[in-house]
Amino acid sequence: MTGPLERFRDHHVDDLLGERKRLRLLIVGINPSLRSAATGTHFAHPSNRFYPALHAAGITERSIDARDGLSPRDRAHLLERGLGITNLVRRATARASELGRDELRAGARRLAHDLTRLRPAVVAVVGIGAYRVAFAQPRAAPGPQPGTLAGVRVWALPNPSGLNAHETVDSLAGWYRAAAQAAGIAVVDRPDGRPSTG
Repeated sequence: MTGPLERFRDHHVDDLLGERKRLRLLIVGINPSLRSAATGTHFAHPSNRFYPALHAAGITERSIDARDGLSPRDRAHLLERGLGITNLVRRATARASELGRDELRAGARRLAHDLTRLRPAVVAVVGIGAYRVAFAQPRAAPGPQPGTLAGVRVWALPNPSGLNAHETVDSLAGWYRAAAQAAGIAVVDRPDGRPSTG
C-alpha cells in the first residue's frame, strides 16, 4: 500500500551517527523504504524485523518500535550502544529491487569513502543480494567477508525485510549478535531468558 507514501519516493533519510569515537558497528541498509522516508527512520516499515532482531540479539536492552519514527530516547540508546545506521543508496523506493547495479556500486564507493572518516570496528551490510552486486562479490555468503573496506572489517548480513521469508527474528538475531560481538559491543542476555542463537 504505497499510494499515500508515494510522495516520499526518492527522499533521503539522514544517517544515524553519533560521536565517531563511540561508533563500533555501522549497519548499512540497501536503501530507505517509502515508510522510512516518511518517518525519517531507518527500517521503519511495520513488517521489518530489524529492531526486534537487535533486541532478541541482546544488542539493545529494550524493544524499539520505529513504525512511526524513533523517539529521542531510542535514538540515544542506539548511539550509546555503539550503533550507526546508513544506506548504500540514499533514495527511497517502494522496493529495493527498483535499484540498478550502477546505483548499488556507486553506493559501495561512497560507503568506502565515508568509512575513512567514520572508522567503525565493523561495517555490516544487510542484504546479501545487494552486497554481492554492490561489491562485485557474486559468491558472498552471510558472515564476515575476506579483506577490509577502507581498513574496516566487513560483514554481510541477511536482510530483515518482511519480504525475506528465509529468515526469522531469531535467525537474524544470531547473525546480528555475531557481528556486534565482532565489533566489540557487549551484548546483554536476552530478555526472555532463552539461549542466544549466535
